[in-house]
Amino acid sequence: MAGSSFGTLFTLTTFGESHGPAIGGIVDGCPAGLALDLKQIQKDVDRRRPGQSKITTSRKEGDKVEILSGVFKGKTTGAPIGFIIRNHDQRSGDYDYLLEAWRPSHADFTYDSKFGFRDHTGSGRASARETACRVVGGSIARQLLAQYGIAVYAFTSQVGNVKLLKKADKLDLSVTEKNLVRCPDELVARAMLARIEKARKSGDTVGGIITGLITGLPAGLGEPVFDKLHADLGKAILSINACKGFEVGSGFEGTKLPGSEHNDAFYFSAGEQKVRTRTNHSGGVQGGISNGENVIFRAAFKPISTIMKEQETLNKRMNKISIFGKGRHDPCVLPRAVPVVEAMAALVVADHLLRNATSRINE
Repeated sequence: MAGSSFGTLFTLTTFGESHGPAIGGIVDGCPAGLALDLKQIQKDVDRRRPGQSKITTSRKEGDKVEILSGVFKGKTTGAPIGFIIRNHDQRSGDYDYLLEAWRPSHADFTYDSKFGFRDHTGSGRASARETACRVVGGSIARQLLAQYGIAVYAFTSQVGNVKLLKKADKLDLSVTEKNLVRCPDELVARAMLARIEKARKSGDTVGGIITGLITGLPAGLGEPVFDKLHADLGKAILSINACKGFEVGSGFEGTKLPGSEHNDAFYFSAGEQKVRTRTNHSGGVQGGISNGENVIFRAAFKPISTIMKEQETLNKRMNKISIFGKGRHDPCVLPRAVPVVEAMAALVVADHLLRNATSRINE
């Protein structure tokens, strides 16, 4: 199976299935000598862990991260960092009804079409459980970025039709973790929670939007042609389960403005002693390269496909059948996807930071 590795210099490869013995990964390209906080890695993984609240799946996994290589006496050695997370609370029998059936909007039909065979228990590699490995890799990347004053944040900004209207750089992101939906506005968070609860009680699901913010970036990260910074961010975020849309800066709304209003004018900030822009419609990226402003992006997540309602579908014999969702599933992916979005963004920035070091000779 191709496509299990991500990155150019700072890379993450993941392996394992939702109902297998373990999932895991290898982070390669991390410079030697980085003091790695293993407790922080575990804390980040715990934010994505199932069973953490009443609005997430009830699957109980400790998600204990076991580092196997690449770290000695608390510091990275420069060697590949191998890790595993063991699976404990599988209920494979919950998925027996899917041996022949294709669930609407799931990967069942497409996996059968591509491979001619699939692991129907817990969706195998198609399961969002794989994203726990991304969070481990992203946590290592974030600790590297912190050495350069770069920080990556994400938060829930919309659930269904409940929207957070404040701009990302005007919010107190320190309060994001103080509510179940991970929205940095308590009043809006309550409305979001009510919307998720409504979906859960009716056996349905609901989607929404996660906003990302990257601060402290220097100007100059990103490649100008195929590997533009925002293009790599788009690929990274769109690779997350249930993500269906990505935009940077003004995004689709920017199409409504004339160029005279959309252009970000430059000025020199004497206090900061650097070039700034008066607006940030570009979302911190111009020509595929960071301009030193905050990178702001948004990711749209569909309603989770598994619903506790009867649905019409087909089986492998092309017979029309009805299925009813079983197992343990989230009514809304957003709260647990927030740390995954942060992780993937951090992996992209760490990779481009290392790549940028080879872009010119300083005289």
